[in-house]
Amino acid sequence: MLQFSKEQKKNAVIELCAREESAAAVDDKLGTSRCNLYNWKKDLLGQENAKTMKTSKQTLLSDDRDELLTEVEALKNKIYRKQMELDILNKATEIIKKDQGIDQKNLKNIEKAFLIDALRTKYPLKDLLRMTDISKSSYFYQKTAQKRPDKYASLRLNMKAIFVENHSCYGYRRLYLELKSKGKMISEKVVRRIMKEEQLVAPCKKKRKYSSYKGEISPAVKNIIARDFHATTPNTKWLTDLTEFHIPAGKIYLSPIIDCFDGMAVSWTIGTSPNVELVNTMLDDAISNLTDGEHPVVHSDRGCHYRWPGWISKMENAKLIRSMSRKGCSPDNSACEGFFGRLKVEMLYCRTWKNVSIAEFIDKLGSYLRWYNENRIKISLGGMSPLAYRRSIGLTA
Repeated sequence: MLQFSKEQKKNAVIELCAREESAAAVDDKLGTSRCNLYNWKKDLLGQENAKTMKTSKQTLLSDDRDELLTEVEALKNKIYRKQMELDILNKATEIIKKDQGIDQKNLKNIEKAFLIDALRTKYPLKDLLRMTDISKSSYFYQKTAQKRPDKYASLRLNMKAIFVENHSCYGYRRLYLELKSKGKMISEKVVRRIMKEEQLVAPCKKKRKYSSYKGEISPAVKNIIARDFHATTPNTKWLTDLTEFHIPAGKIYLSPIIDCFDGMAVSWTIGTSPNVELVNTMLDDAISNLTDGEHPVVHSDRGCHYRWPGWISKMENAKLIRSMSRKGCSPDNSACEGFFGRLKVEMLYCRTWKNVSIAEFIDKLGSYLRWYNENRIKISLGGMSPLAYRRSIGLTA
């Protein structure tokens, strides 16, 4: 008969109490009988403890399992919330064109309503409302508002037409003035909001400008304009310069004369080479528009075109007064530079010229310059174009 030590009996009782199998399997494993196992248990634990130990062990295991299940459930909820947040951000980028990383709680209620509608089939409404921080009543108010007829429907069409007709370059202030001139009284805030909703965005981009400086060919003259670009009458202060347009088909050059009185382009020439003929022809055309007694100051930079004998001779014969910027100082001719900047932003940049020939581009540029004089409104002229402004004060028929 096998003899078991006290330690062996103790271990046998522990295994009996912690078992997941039957008592018969335990006594077979230890090489004893079930009767011996329960007697050892009674001797070691006492009658009461022997009855309650199994229950206590089951309770402990049950508590651990509940805690683990609670933790798993919390992780599932966290993953669910994170996935919903990611879906909302993706929809915000897709539907309402918001940048990645936008806080969904900072969106407008109408934008939140769009997002909720897009995700209703995937998530419960109550979870979406909580995640986007919008009340149920506000959500359904937006739903009702979406079904109402758009009171600005005709205005949207008018604004789009005006925007396209004006080379897609008007901001909200000029659009507002155009609408006002057509008898449509609406606030600037509404115009700005509709432009944003309809994505009517004027292009903007900067490019390297053409430089015509070739050295000190002839003596420079004094800067008479001295950055005072204000004129009370036409044909008293003229500004000129050359600028370059670079498209896939090649390079095109523009040589204009700008009147400081109202910004009108008095004359211009367009060509494929920045040569003497380009600027001299432009000057001849401008001189032909002068009346007796008109001898404006003509301000330019120190480019070679304005220092060659041909230009100087034409200026002297017409009794025009020469004025020049300081070397490398573009602010001295900033009004003309500003004209070039507006022209390129409104006509050249952010547009594709891939399949446009040089001749077609020249036609479009000439069309723009005529529109600039005759139709493009200027806020500084009370919402009128240069030509309309001159007519309004009786300077031209």
